[in-house]
Amino acid sequence: MEGVGAYGGGKAGGAFDPISFVQRPAVILRAVCWLFSIIVFGCISSQGWQPVDKKLVCLYNGDADACNYGVGISVIAFLASMAFLVGEYLFEQMSSVKTRKHYVLVDLVFSAFWAFLYFVGFWYLCNQWAKSNDPPSGIGVSNVRAAIAFSFFSIFAWAASAFLAFQRFKQGSDAAFASNFESDNMQNAYPSYPGGPETDQHYQEPPFSAGPNSRGPGDFQAPAY
Repeated sequence: MEGVGAYGGGKAGGAFDPISFVQRPAVILRAVCWLFSIIVFGCISSQGWQPVDKKLVCLYNGDADACNYGVGISVIAFLASMAFLVGEYLFEQMSSVKTRKHYVLVDLVFSAFWAFLYFVGFWYLCNQWAKSNDPPSGIGVSNVRAAIAFSFFSIFAWAASAFLAFQRFKQGSDAAFASNFESDNMQNAYPSYPGGPETDQHYQEPPFSAGPNSRGPGDFQAPAY
């Protein structure tokens, strides 16, 4: 079957084992990314905004863009993590090598890009929080700091997911190259049939073979006088 074992996946159409599925590193990392995204947007949404003069103000130095950025990338990360978890389940059912390759490439590009966005978000939130005044009675401080901390952790979670995707892609590329190389060697090593190799030897009559007017090695004819 096409695509058996390609790009780090098992045999397509095999039985689903939930225990081995949840133990896979890619699945564990997706679950971690999913959890971290909930914490970040939950902390900012719940207490990252505080009412000041009947108006909600972001605790990150009053910068609404900082709160919106943290919530935005985390909500998308939440949805993407669930989508990739579904993709990991369907990955074993993909019998096409091209389909698996496209999935791995999307995983690689998205994970690397989101690690970068969380890196930007971490420094953005840190910078704005460093300029902020402490809110009255310290309300929301723990949530704001937790959002910063888990934004930092998310960088490594998404970067690790990108690394695993790169390993998958490299494994699939190496396997495809090896298959093509072995196929070329097989074609060069064994000639095509019917007809066989064009190496038939054409034997010629020895130069001293006996002809109709020739004497054999044991014949003797007396000379005529």
